[in-house]
Amino acid sequence: MTELNFSRFGDGVVTDERDGYEGYLVSADKLIEFATTLRDEFEFDYLSSVTGVDYPEDSKLEVIYHAYKTIGGAELVFKVQVDRENPEVPSLIDIYPGADFQEREAWDLLGIKFTGHPDLRRILLWEGFEGHPLRKDWQEAYYEADIKPYKSRWPEAEYTRAEAKNPYGANVKYPDKFDPEKWVPEGEDMLYGSLAKYETTDKDGLKTDHLTVNLGPQHPSTHGVFRIAATLDGEKIMNLKPVMGYLHRNHEKIGERNTYLQNMPFTDRLDYLSSMSNNFGYAIAVEKLIGIEVPERAEYIRVIMAELTRIQNHLFAIGMFLNDIGAFFTPSLYAIEERELVLDIFEMVSGSRMMCNYFRFGGLARDLPAGSLQKIKDLVFDRLPRKTDEMDRFLSENEILRSRTVGQGYLSTEDAIKYAAAGPMLRASGVPYDIRRADPYSIYDRFDFDVAVRYNGDIYDRYIIRLDEIRESIKILQQAVEQIPEGEIQTGKPRYQMKVPKGESYGRVEGPKGELGFYLVSDGTGNPYRYHVRAPSFINLTAFGPMCKGLKIADVVAVLGSIDIVLGETDR
Repeated sequence: MTELNFSRFGDGVVTDERDGYEGYLVSADKLIEFATTLRDEFEFDYLSSVTGVDYPEDSKLEVIYHAYKTIGGAELVFKVQVDRENPEVPSLIDIYPGADFQEREAWDLLGIKFTGHPDLRRILLWEGFEGHPLRKDWQEAYYEADIKPYKSRWPEAEYTRAEAKNPYGANVKYPDKFDPEKWVPEGEDMLYGSLAKYETTDKDGLKTDHLTVNLGPQHPSTHGVFRIAATLDGEKIMNLKPVMGYLHRNHEKIGERNTYLQNMPFTDRLDYLSSMSNNFGYAIAVEKLIGIEVPERAEYIRVIMAELTRIQNHLFAIGMFLNDIGAFFTPSLYAIEERELVLDIFEMVSGSRMMCNYFRFGGLARDLPAGSLQKIKDLVFDRLPRKTDEMDRFLSENEILRSRTVGQGYLSTEDAIKYAAAGPMLRASGVPYDIRRADPYSIYDRFDFDVAVRYNGDIYDRYIIRLDEIRESIKILQQAVEQIPEGEIQTGKPRYQMKVPKGESYGRVEGPKGELGFYLVSDGTGNPYRYHVRAPSFINLTAFGPMCKGLKIADVVAVLGSIDIVLGETDR
């Protein structure tokens, strides 16, 4: 963690002295001044993660912030503690606009009110939901115990469904005077009010009313159920809000019920196109808590799997994006053909093509099987470079593609940083920030590769940068498969259950869609006290509305496709 001098704030900013914790504790009344100083004087221009933790025994809720410099370097962690019964924290949206959706999530799931937020409403749960599920005293419909393994699961070797002992409804709470049998959805006044409907007068004095249109909820182009509410002046977009939550599974609450190891296959289900990267980020976070080293061979295999994941994700993203803008089916089939070859390797290594569950704390579930390394070599030294160039040659200068994408969906360098955009979105706007270089993890500092960057910040650059990144991943893979040593693939003996020391950690990786981070708090037991996912698909959508303003309604799908979201990660 970066050490800085904050003596000017007196007792308003103090070092977090709790065992296993890091960063600074900032009083709520000093937060705005502190964050402004952090950004303007100390160059922490990128607020990556905002989340909260419930400490009912101390009658406190805590908000945790992770900030970085886009020029590179380690994190700076700061926190605000507030009364649990009246949890009010100043919003940082005016300083770090990327806090927008994350503050709404903390309000939704923990009940932390961010004063000054212009649109503080639920974001993942419906407006009439009772309670805040990430509070420690909240219980789900089939609640059995706070942590797994549940006793009902294997009593005398017989499986018992919790639902049989706890019928639906016994733990379900509804708002006062709410009758689910008579419920009729009301007009979403808060959502539509936030879209600021008004009328426009053109140069000839003609007044036109703005029209609010809903795109969705739908599956096409979004790879999950998603809705867009847009205010239009004719076909021109005046304002736009993404609406999610249709797939919400309360992943983080489940993560706090699970043991640490039980969460590993759950991470697969976040971005189901990027299972290996999901495993990687979570493994790093837990390994930080435990304080264990990973054998060298395992580190090489981890990097190989992560870069293959990046390639197959980008192939799929390119194929589906072209599908969305009208190049129907043929380009996506070419992309999927190459992706399938990568999935063949995943199947050889892990036994699964998508939900791999391959990483373990301190290493991997198993070593590379016979023949897999040669198959990877054949792919990265021959077929993938050749097919990437072929795809580039066939598609990148296509007249229709360029007319739909060049100069459209603009995201400036400044806005990309402000909105906490990550991954290809950030780098396509001229910010050469890649965690593998800026704050290296695993063994990425051993490899020679360039950070792919483009400077126009439009849809086209967000397409082409994914081809650039595929080529850089191939470079890393070529080096890794030549350098990989023999040796162990696991530190210590694999264990189903483990005791993790008290404290907190934040593990992050440069996933295919950007920074994927896992914030963990341990209370010393075998289950995480707090489990939070910094999901790039979710946070990248913060910039979606601003990117669409002024465009035609027909361009919305192209902008969304260029972001490359997966709803399993967005909703969690």
